[in-house]
Amino acid sequence: MADSHPTLRSLAKILNLSRTTVSDALRGSPRVDPDTATRVKQAARAAGYERNPLAGALMSELRRSRGSTFRGVLAAVDFNEPARPNDAARYHRELVLGAESRATALGFKVEQFAVGPAGVSVQRLNSILQSRGIHGVILLPAWDEPDLSKLDWTQFAGVYTDYIIERPALHSVCPDHYRSLLAALQRLAALGYRRPGLFLKKHQDERLQFRWSAAFRTFQESHPDTQALPPLIEETITQENFIAWFRRHQPDVVIGHPTEAIGWMQACGAQVPATHGFICLNSHMKSHPCAGLDLQPSTLGARAAELLVAQLQRNETGIPKWPSTTTIPARWINGPTLRPAAPKLPAP
Repeated sequence: MADSHPTLRSLAKILNLSRTTVSDALRGSPRVDPDTATRVKQAARAAGYERNPLAGALMSELRRSRGSTFRGVLAAVDFNEPARPNDAARYHRELVLGAESRATALGFKVEQFAVGPAGVSVQRLNSILQSRGIHGVILLPAWDEPDLSKLDWTQFAGVYTDYIIERPALHSVCPDHYRSLLAALQRLAALGYRRPGLFLKKHQDERLQFRWSAAFRTFQESHPDTQALPPLIEETITQENFIAWFRRHQPDVVIGHPTEAIGWMQACGAQVPATHGFICLNSHMKSHPCAGLDLQPSTLGARAAELLVAQLQRNETGIPKWPSTTTIPARWINGPTLRPAAPKLPAP
């Protein structure tokens, strides 16, 4: 009959092994003979033993710090991707700062790791995290779909700070791109813009499961007073294809990521904001002052830390059976690229 509350001590007594050997075997330490490790794991499963990763992290940290105040550790894992836009770095920094701030309040600290050509391999990351007793992993957004399937997820809890990934499918925290763009378009309509135009790199829309373009088309279909212009969605947005699209369809307000487009609009004779408007879809990627959407990466990072710590406190490691997505709407930022709202007249 399984012990109702099996412990390392009770397992060690049953197996006639030292408690250290049992602990090392359950952690996957290479110091334990493979046959012994298999025997320990089988006995643990039969007894209904569940390892507490926070307890292991506590002992690891205490040994390393020689008794100083314990602070749990979360890993913030970024991906070294040559194709990722350079201006995404600021967004990632804000994510980490938000995670660090909230983790500190919860008694944890955050350490950063990079996976990829200029970082470590996934296999090496797995070894580092286990040897350090780190069991909580925050994954920063990836430009391409990341593959973390080689991490031993029985040892880790993870949260991805973008839409759900597949290798493996984890809980995620991300901006509500769809709702945020709908709200922005409603605001633009209230300012009197009737010909909004959207431009995007094709991959930027695809990696968000087409939420930008879906919101844009939904708004057009549900607002007959707004003229429906075809969005510019190309593999690469260049001055040439932007100007051709702008001159052909003549939007009165342009929505996109690179703020260099303001200069391209002016090259076509637009006067921003007198005759035309512009908003940036991610204010952390702008290079010119403008109106736009703050996707609130620091808030996303904080929420990711909260969800991750909660998983660890519930002793929930591994790939979730039903991964969930938490979304946070963007915050509107006024800027000099939109005309001001007309003053409200007093009621008669």
